Amino acid sequence: MTRILVVDDEPQIVRALRINLRARQYDVETAPDGAGALHAASRQHPDLIVLDLGLPDMDGTDVIRGLRGWTSIPIIVLSGRAGSQDKVDALDAGADDYITKPFGVDELLARIRAVTRRGHQTGDQDSTVTIGRHTVDLLDRTVTNEDGDVRLSPTEWRLLDYMLRHPGKLLSQHAMLNDVWGPQYLNESNYLRQYMARLRRKLENDPAHPQHLLTEPGMGYRFRP
Repeated sequence: MTRILVVDDEPQIVRALRINLRARQYDVETAPDGAGALHAASRQHPDLIVLDLGLPDMDGTDVIRGLRGWTSIPIIVLSGRAGSQDKVDALDAGADDYITKPFGVDELLARIRAVTRRGHQTGDQDSTVTIGRHTVDLLDRTVTNEDGDVRLSPTEWRLLDYMLRHPGKLLSQHAMLNDVWGPQYLNESNYLRQYMARLRRKLENDPAHPQHLLTEPGMGYRFRP
C-alpha cells in the first residue's frame, strides 16, 4: 500500500485529504508543521509527500530543501500561493509538482498517480520512449516513425533527453536552462520557447495543441508519456 505523508496546518484540509486518500486505499500519515514533516519522513519513509508551503514553523520550501538533502521521495506542493515565483522556488528546491488551493480532488489524485509511477521507475528503464507516432531511443539517439528518421540538432537532443528522463515531472525553466545550456543561460528563457517549439513541430501530431511536450504557464514544462 502506498504511504502518503500529508503536511498541512489546516485541520479541514488534512481531514478531507485523509478521508479521500484512505477511501482509495492509500495509507495516510499527517504532520502539522515543517519539523514534524522532516521527522515523520525520516522515521516513516513515505512513498510520497503532499506539502503545504505556509507552515507555522518554517517555509515549506525549506522543508523541501531539507528533504532533498537525503531523499528523492516525490513531493507534491499543495499551496494557496499562486504566484509564479513561489512555484518556481518550490520546483527549484526539488518539488515534483505544484497544485494551488482551492484544488480538485480528482486532479490531486491524478498527480499522485503520475509522480508515484515516476518514483517507481529506475535507471534501468527501457531506453525507448514513445511520443505519439514517434519512437525515441535514448541510447542510440534516434527518433523514428513509419516514414523514417527524424533529425534533431544536438541542443534539441539534450533538451528532449532531459525531459524524457523526468516523465511526468514539472520542470522549472531555471532547472532546464541550467542543466541543458548551463548556468550562464539562466535568464535566456527565449531559448526554451524556441527549442520547445522546434521539438513540437517535429514530434507532436498537432504542435499547436501538444499532448506530450507541455507548457505549464508560469512554472515550466512537463513531458507527459
